[in-house]
Amino acid sequence: MARPLRAEKKTVQLDQPERVSRIRRDPVHVKQARAEAEKKLHWRTSEREIWLALIGILAFALAIDIITIAVIAYWQ
Repeated sequence: MARPLRAEKKTVQLDQPERVSRIRRDPVHVKQARAEAEKKLHWRTSEREIWLALIGILAFALAIDIITIAVIAYWQ
C-alpha cells in the first residue's frame, strides 16, 4: 500500500486585522456619481453637423431619384 503524503502547508495568520471594504471606507456620493454619468452621456452636436447630415441625406435621396428616372427613361 501507498503511504499518505505529508501535507506541509503553512498555517494561515489569523492575527491580521480585517480589511474594511471600499464601500464602507470611501463611499461614492449619489450626486457626484449622477453628475459624472450625465457628463459621459451628454450628446454634443453642433448646428453645423446637423445641417451637414441633412444635406448629405437630401443629396443621397436626390441621387437615387435621378438614377431611377434615368433607368425608366432608358427603358421606354
